[in-house]
Amino acid sequence: MAKKYNLLVVDDEEPLRQLLEAELGDAAEYAVDVAADGGEAINRIQAKVYDVILLDIRMPRVTGIDVLKFVQEYSPTTQVIILTNYADIKTAIETIKLGAYDFLAKPYDIEEIFNTVHRAIERRQLFIDNKLMKSELTRKAGSNELVGQSPAFVRLVDNATRFAESESFILIQGASGTGKELIANLIHRRSSRNNRPFVAVNCASIPDALLESELFGHEKGAFTNAFASKQGLVEVANGGTLFLDEVGDISPAIQPKLLRFLETGEFRRVGGTNLLQVDIRVVSATNKNLRDEVAAGRFREDLLYRLNVVTLPMPSLRERAEDIPLLSEYFLKQKAKSKNVKTLSPEAARLLQKYHWPGNVRELEHAIEGAILLSAGEVIDENDLQLSVHRPAPFSPPAEAAPSGAGATLEDLERVHIERVLRENNFNRARTAELLGISKKTLYLKIKRYGFSVPD
Repeated sequence: MAKKYNLLVVDDEEPLRQLLEAELGDAAEYAVDVAADGGEAINRIQAKVYDVILLDIRMPRVTGIDVLKFVQEYSPTTQVIILTNYADIKTAIETIKLGAYDFLAKPYDIEEIFNTVHRAIERRQLFIDNKLMKSELTRKAGSNELVGQSPAFVRLVDNATRFAESESFILIQGASGTGKELIANLIHRRSSRNNRPFVAVNCASIPDALLESELFGHEKGAFTNAFASKQGLVEVANGGTLFLDEVGDISPAIQPKLLRFLETGEFRRVGGTNLLQVDIRVVSATNKNLRDEVAAGRFREDLLYRLNVVTLPMPSLRERAEDIPLLSEYFLKQKAKSKNVKTLSPEAARLLQKYHWPGNVRELEHAIEGAILLSAGEVIDENDLQLSVHRPAPFSPPAEAAPSGAGATLEDLERVHIERVLRENNFNRARTAELLGISKKTLYLKIKRYGFSVPD
């Protein structure tokens, strides 16, 4: 059964409040709370994330306008429908300028109320989708389709589909580039939460100082440059699925707060005192062996047990080598810049089949994309494939860009060395970081610092 939408009815007239509670509460898709005045409404909003609020405009002490302004600052994704008398239509129109979604005039038409609430929910979802799309476009590359028919891949999809039907937390374990986020997406789509948001957080790419604020939000003035309150991604994901990618990179300082949230569903925004609660399912992923991380003291054992109620191991591309021709053909079609799709020569196809693929499916995708650009004709030859088993010479920077001698700074040498290792490993960040002896987060910061153009 799909998750219910949370509604709050705020009206100081008890008969109207009870009517709306009864009518909307009878619908299987809604969970309805009520508040008799603006003060009680604000208290409820601080303790629970609502999808839609039906708000009376005229109330004593704390008015509907006051509540609307609070919602706009505290929970901007929540949609507000103003309840008003015909005499207050002018005021109700003014509330639209303040951010209300719509207004309804008394006496209410129940069918109109249901239609307006439904449209408000759609608007909230569109608002969330647009917000998430901006961050997804900057961090996510490749396809959302699942391609493969090998026994290992079919078994993976079958298990993910079966696990999706439960509400259990799932830990996806596998090397970088194996498609962990695609499986997390599949779990969300096959779950009862598929009508609510899927929110992905790359824990390795967000600095420790910002990760807590990104997850749980912050209050105005909580820290320097916190000029306004901000909803955390756990609030945005309410009712849906939160995907914690590279969860093994979360710092020990944040792990206890994450554990408490996973156990109770409760959290506080950074700088806040109010306890909020949401209902989300957590799917996490890591390319690390978390038991080794626990043994090394870098990861909490109780957090590991909470995250991996169910574990899904991801097969490497070599473990599903039968899928390489299918994936290659798929990427050739997907990356084609024209209607004419290039093909692989028999020699190129054999090279792809025997290569060890340390970067897995992502490396294959990038190899195909690069070969399309390098090939002169309609057939991709083995010389067009930039693989370590078939590379004529290692990368060397242009003469004018390569620092040398006494004039070269340590920073210059570092920049050239990192770029060379990146190129030699087809921009596989995990492999590059391992060879350089640094963490992926440190490598990410170096890439940003030196302005390298690196595929995601």
